[in-house]
Amino acid sequence: MNESVLFLTTFFLYIISTFFYFVFILAKKDNLARIGFKFALAGLLTHTVALFLRTFESGHAPFTNMYESLSFLAWGSILAYILIERKYNSRNAGPYFMLIIIALMALASSPLMPKEAMPLVPALQSYWLWLHVSVTLIGEAFFAVAFIISIMYLVADARERQGKIEKLGLSSDKLDFISYKCIAVGFPLFTLGGLIFGMIWAYKAWGRYWSWDPKETWSLITWFVFAIYLHTRIVMGWKGRRSAFIAIIGFLAALFTYFGVNYLLAGLHSYT
Repeated sequence: MNESVLFLTTFFLYIISTFFYFVFILAKKDNLARIGFKFALAGLLTHTVALFLRTFESGHAPFTNMYESLSFLAWGSILAYILIERKYNSRNAGPYFMLIIIALMALASSPLMPKEAMPLVPALQSYWLWLHVSVTLIGEAFFAVAFIISIMYLVADARERQGKIEKLGLSSDKLDFISYKCIAVGFPLFTLGGLIFGMIWAYKAWGRYWSWDPKETWSLITWFVFAIYLHTRIVMGWKGRRSAFIAIIGFLAALFTYFGVNYLLAGLHSYT
């Protein structure tokens, strides 16, 4: 069994998981959410094997082109969600977060994404590739969970203001707390991988720590948005709607850094 077969199997498992999570929302039966979780976990396991095979077959890290990085981001995102659901019982976020996973997998499997493993350009032939990209994408995966949870917070808060409380739903306070915890994990990972490891690698590859390349600039913008989130929350005591909006903006900035910069702004990172 090769990597492409495992990737499609994983995609199928994620689709089944999404189905059960949505049926859980409609039927409000916990056992359906547990089934959805088990299929997501099975998908994570097959996805992990697929990434190992991709690494073995290509001879390099499994995130050197857009197909590979989309697959790895989906893997990191489902890992982040599974950890958060296990810890905080946030199963109500399952169907909506799985839609992000499905979108990432669908984009990766699109004919527009070349899937052939190519030899690395000299700038990528470094162990810093593993450290820089993997840690950054896992940090962004936690931002993705915070994004969904923050949207759910805004909906829950609006309903609570109207006196409506979901039978199986999480309270707005719990959602706000979960979003904060996701960013508290994602921010140091993004800082370490996206900025610190990135600057060290840039110095080793190009002889300078910072060049104001478009992806570097937008990574810094993303970092500032989440730094503002944590500063206003920890120092100024902000919570609730203001924090949720900052978390949403931060994820959109991260999304543009990942997708938009690659296709709209030419720079040193265009090969990714």
